[in-house]
Amino acid sequence: MDFLVTMTTNVPAGTPKATVEEVRARETARSLELEAGGHLLRLWRPPLQPGEWRTLGLFASDDADHLEESLASMPLRIWRTDEVTPLLSHPNDPGPAADPTPEGWAEYLTTFTTVIPSGTPAQDVTDAEAREAARAHDMAEQGHLVRLWKLGGTVALGLWRAGSADEMQQILRSLPLSAWMKVEATPLSEHPNDPARRSR
Repeated sequence: MDFLVTMTTNVPAGTPKATVEEVRARETARSLELEAGGHLLRLWRPPLQPGEWRTLGLFASDDADHLEESLASMPLRIWRTDEVTPLLSHPNDPGPAADPTPEGWAEYLTTFTTVIPSGTPAQDVTDAEAREAARAHDMAEQGHLVRLWKLGGTVALGLWRAGSADEMQQILRSLPLSAWMKVEATPLSEHPNDPARRSR
């Protein structure tokens, strides 16, 4: 099972710089071990305010208890709080196999909340969902859609790639369900411990 973990680190004031660097070095080593064990899949930096230290991580684990064991084993946990979001399978997910991000492209996380207007004919919904599945397949084939999960109910989470923010918005507007969806897109930047950096 996959989990999205928002990791927020607050180093206590007065902590020696050498101590911070030593903990970060051990964090890098532990990240490599978790990657080798198939538990750490991806790491990203979301948009940050000055002085903010926050990371998004994609983890795989049998269940929440085993995930907690992995998170607790990471050295930065002494200064860190973790917010865990379980990710459920989505019928339009292209699967974990993906090529490296093309040069010059960026990654984005999108949260989709679908609200179908009251009174919409059931056949219209079925047709739109079929077109959405076909469009997701096309976007995966073109390298834009990387992963897709359910968060529960009518909310979904997507991992995308695009050459620019404008292109990402064009892709989102092209989705057949876009008229019924509220979309939040978060640009992601590289994390030094991201396993994808080593797969290039």
